[in-house]
Amino acid sequence: MYESVIQDLIDELGRLPGIGPKSAQRIAFHLLDADPDDVKRFAQTLVDAKTKVLFCSVCGNVTVDTTCRICADPRRDESVLCVVEESKDVIAIERTREFRGRYHVLGGAISPIAGIGPDQLRIKELLLRLQDGAVTEVIIATDPNLEGEATATYLMRMLVPIGLRVTKLASGLPVGGDLEYADEVTLGRAFEGRTAVG
Repeated sequence: MYESVIQDLIDELGRLPGIGPKSAQRIAFHLLDADPDDVKRFAQTLVDAKTKVLFCSVCGNVTVDTTCRICADPRRDESVLCVVEESKDVIAIERTREFRGRYHVLGGAISPIAGIGPDQLRIKELLLRLQDGAVTEVIIATDPNLEGEATATYLMRMLVPIGLRVTKLASGLPVGGDLEYADEVTLGRAFEGRTAVG
């Protein structure tokens, strides 16, 4: 254990996802050794991100405006909607350059263990977006893990009776993985090979 301020810094860094105790300690000492102006700029960037980043009023993606750049782009195909769990999944799919439609970010996945049910996700907003009839296909692109599959199944049960074409990303994505870590080729092939579910 270090003196309180140093240990507090290590503890806070350790709360970040993917940062273990040793990584937190290395980052903390890197920050302590860094130029004070660099640390101030880093701290200000964190504060700016927290205060200025919003969620798109249309799709739920992260943005600094009321509407994200994808929803504001008139060249995007409004008839195809890709449903993802998180904003990071939008970035992963955009890297493939295979998809030219629009997105809907749920804000997570159904996880009874974590106390997350359909009401905690942006499913009501999704159904509202589908009411005007502009969307003809919904692509379900949830993570290929237990929570993602449960979310996909729930969405399919809701969307197939509406009469929309509902597709799901093809296999090729590793089960138990996250979309954000899939390479562009694998994710692109999954898009090309998607299949109808209803």
